[in-house]
Amino acid sequence: MHELPPMRHFRRDTTIDVHHNILPETARLSADSHALLDNVVSVPGHDRVFVLQPVDMLLHSATHLFHEGEFISALRDLFDIDGLLRHFGSRPGFWDELVRRAAALGLSRPLYYALRVSVDLLRTEVPKDVLATASIGRPAAPLAWTMERCFALAFQPVHPSVDTAAVKAARFALYVRSHWLRMPMHLLVYHLGRKALLRTTSADTPVETARPA
Repeated sequence: MHELPPMRHFRRDTTIDVHHNILPETARLSADSHALLDNVVSVPGHDRVFVLQPVDMLLHSATHLFHEGEFISALRDLFDIDGLLRHFGSRPGFWDELVRRAAALGLSRPLYYALRVSVDLLRTEVPKDVLATASIGRPAAPLAWTMERCFALAFQPVHPSVDTAAVKAARFALYVRSHWLRMPMHLLVYHLGRKALLRTTSADTPVETARPA
């Protein structure tokens, strides 16, 4: 895949994620990790600490959010994208570089979704010409309408007051889509079969209660 399993400190409960790319090697989309690393920028005051350049930060967040299938913290992640756009949008050249960079990395589709949903749900201020140019990542009209409707439902807060059948259906559809995007069919069948087997095995295994010493 594109990452190591999360490493959690057993005392502090902090977690470190180590990624070598922003998408799995088996994914239908692919991003050149070398292109990302070739354009990192140093953190002021730290000689050996680097971060992705601003446009790549946004594309990284957009790709994760609109390529994954977990929506427990999706609204928070969308606010992160909104914050990045508002923060970096005032920098000269950011908007012009954003769409061009997405096309160069093959990430025009997640960028389109990120801009469209941010504008629709959070009223993020994105220049109209940028939205028009980013439409190169828009799918065909019927699919675009369906996806935007699913995202509008899935980004509802995780709360019983909005936990409707439509919201559940949209989140399930996007969950299935995320697996379809992450791996080809033969790997998908193996992956889901293995998860089902492990779930069944763990359910049949009796839990031992520790006895006091």
